[in-house]
Amino acid sequence: MTHPKIKTHKLNLYYGSNRALKDVSIEIGSNRITSLIGPSGCGKSTFLRTLNRLNDTIDNVRIEGDINIDGINIYDSNIDVVSLRKKVGMIFQKSNPFPKSVFENIAYGPRINGINRTKELEYIVETNARKAAIWDEVKDRLHDPATGLSGGQQQRVCIARALAVDPEILLMDEPASALDPISTSKIEELMFELKKDLTIVIVTHNMQQAARVSDHCAFFLSGEIIEYSETGKMFTKPVNEKTQNYISGRFG
Repeated sequence: MTHPKIKTHKLNLYYGSNRALKDVSIEIGSNRITSLIGPSGCGKSTFLRTLNRLNDTIDNVRIEGDINIDGINIYDSNIDVVSLRKKVGMIFQKSNPFPKSVFENIAYGPRINGINRTKELEYIVETNARKAAIWDEVKDRLHDPATGLSGGQQQRVCIARALAVDPEILLMDEPASALDPISTSKIEELMFELKKDLTIVIVTHNMQQAARVSDHCAFFLSGEIIEYSETGKMFTKPVNEKTQNYISGRFG
């Protein structure tokens, strides 16, 4: 990998005296889907949240090591965290639309960034609702509350909202775990489309989902990366016995 989009080196994260991430070093390429797998409490979501500095909001967190995005250490003191989170969007496990209309949810980021002309906002909302494969379902409901949509529709509105500020990286923390199989399949199809323009890192407990959607896979255990490789290789010929045991369902 010549120029990784994301590169961490000996990343350690502590909650007080508890070391939650241990010497995590990984390189993630552009326009790939990378799955983070492993049992609950193994550090997957903690690692994901370091990539847009969401752990900054938690008291008593200490981080050591480097996280570089496009060759820039995002923990440097001169980094603008707001700009970072514009570049590195986040989709959470539970869809979290704002208590506003569908239109205002998707237009929220652009408005904050100073775009207020109606025609421009209408274009941004439609473009990103289409990218998030939700336009046909909401185009006649743009001024209805987003909270009135189904769970799968809400999650896709949240994806459209994240896309509306033109991120380069999308972090997804179990984005389909609360959804039915049809909605899950729509989110997965959407990820394939989005990776043409974005780098996607997804946390998932669903082994079948990791195998279906990701190009590369990282197996976390007790805060460490045990194995990191192409997904097909990991699921057919894992190098580490712990990986084999987890994938085959012996623990986790």
